[in-house]
Amino acid sequence: MKIEEQLLQSAKEAIKALYGADVEDNLLQLQKTKKEFEGNLTLVVFPLLRTSKKKPEETAEEIGAWMAEHCDAIASYNVVKGFLNLVISQKAWLGLLNDIDSDDHFGEKTVNESSPLVMVEYSSPNTNKPLHLGHVRNNLLGWSLAQIMEANGNRVVKTNIVNDRGIHICKSMLAWQKWGNGETPESSGKKGDHLIGDYYVAFDKHYREEVKELVGKGMDEEQAKQEAPLIKEAHDMLVKWEQNDPEVRALWKKMNDWVYAGFDETYKALGVGFDKIYYESQTYLKGKAKVEEGLKKGLFERHEDNSVWADLTNEGLDQKLLLRSDGTSVYMTQDIGTAEMRYEDYPIDKMIYVVGNEQNYHFQVLSILLDRLGFKWGKELVHFSYGMVELPNGKMKSREGTVVDADDLIAAMIEDARRTSDELGKFDDMSEEERQEIARIVGLGALKYFILKVDARKNMLFNPEESIDFNGNTGPFIQYTHARIRSILRKAAANSSLCTLHSSLNMKEIELVQKMNDYAAAVEQAGKDYSPSGIANYCYELTKEFNQWYHDYSILGAEDEATRDLRLVIARNVAKIIKNGMALLGIEVPERM
Repeated sequence: MKIEEQLLQSAKEAIKALYGADVEDNLLQLQKTKKEFEGNLTLVVFPLLRTSKKKPEETAEEIGAWMAEHCDAIASYNVVKGFLNLVISQKAWLGLLNDIDSDDHFGEKTVNESSPLVMVEYSSPNTNKPLHLGHVRNNLLGWSLAQIMEANGNRVVKTNIVNDRGIHICKSMLAWQKWGNGETPESSGKKGDHLIGDYYVAFDKHYREEVKELVGKGMDEEQAKQEAPLIKEAHDMLVKWEQNDPEVRALWKKMNDWVYAGFDETYKALGVGFDKIYYESQTYLKGKAKVEEGLKKGLFERHEDNSVWADLTNEGLDQKLLLRSDGTSVYMTQDIGTAEMRYEDYPIDKMIYVVGNEQNYHFQVLSILLDRLGFKWGKELVHFSYGMVELPNGKMKSREGTVVDADDLIAAMIEDARRTSDELGKFDDMSEEERQEIARIVGLGALKYFILKVDARKNMLFNPEESIDFNGNTGPFIQYTHARIRSILRKAAANSSLCTLHSSLNMKEIELVQKMNDYAAAVEQAGKDYSPSGIANYCYELTKEFNQWYHDYSILGAEDEATRDLRLVIARNVAKIIKNGMALLGIEVPERM
């Protein structure tokens, strides 16, 4: 039984013995003892005064005396007003350390066939351009959230919905037809997503020239945007696509396949993936059918122009368009269709959408509509809403000059990690292959940690130089501490045994064991809050506390063998928890740096 559980159980028994009453669990509050007082954990007595019918100090004193006599985990106690400060016994701390040591995934819950099924959707790219910095934040948040939900005992399905249809896709296709001269990823040496992105930019360039020319001839700008020959051709291509024109569909498939191959390279470099990928070209018709079904049931209404709407005024919102007058679908319709397909594929208990905060209203509406349509998780769907990410300067801008390209960013981070490590002399005794691999781990760790340590709801400024720092609240600082511990353990030349009850922990070591024990609470809270930043900040706090302890106390040079073995057990488990915690963020930790 965990120390906290022992203390709460003992407090319950004390109240029953002293005051003849059973106390509700929510009235028993344990918190860490404030640093200025002696103790490790503090029982707050104020909620218990109605039961004891005595003053706070007297109640605390009586409960403390009973618990000290009957609970082995308590060495001593003291009372400060209505706070009962409990000093935990060496035996209990050593028992806790052994419990941590015996569990490779201490603090994380196991998953079985009856565990709740959670689906996490993230990435959601368009097939007309490569992934950019915004997608990087989205993918890292989605992947991490999936790991955190699994660590909280859920079965998890990671999904992606690809926006592979629409006018923006036709623009790239038309531009390639006109100016591509049969260019392919192989003939150009470009990744497929970059190649298609270049043609999307080419379309926009020529289109703007056409609009400018029409305006120069006296046409109104808005009319020119609609009358430009290129946009008309793109719309014609979209109509042909919707009519299943074989040539258009063949071109669409060929170019999308180039893009998917490019996306896969980026996903692999980022260390993220999916269990199931859905495509809007497959879901939008499903959505139309589901809306028509809702219309027949009286859930929606058809207007005079034949468009279909949902009236949400009773929910304090407005009316929402679901089908246009020509019968074509909108994004909301497609999301309903995707939900229907997913529900057919998986018996989902919870659905989490990782989408930027500009879509807050969209998901508020989607939740209501899915609930109306009978999806059991609709009402409680989670929109994991996150803010935008920007760079402090114009560095690492993509060839389009408008967005920060994900591939460029990843390459630059690895290059920065290599240069910084070379300058610090960390690679002196390594082969070139090992240097490159560690540069990859450190560069990506720096990128991921810097993005994930920030509260996802906030807009953030990504500073590449600051993220690579080997000191402070950064990925490389935590990775380096892990590598340092692994080096110490290698030098010890053997795994030490479990610490015996003859060992003795000093105050710093007790704080370190207590901090390791907090990992379970950090994982649980991160799951409740949908907060990768909670895990990131826990890993930093544990790393910082270890380094302070290691600065003050030698491990290999300890005064006797029992102390040395005890400290090796502590170090080994700090490294284990760092590795597991960073894995929840999708971050690797090297064995040496």
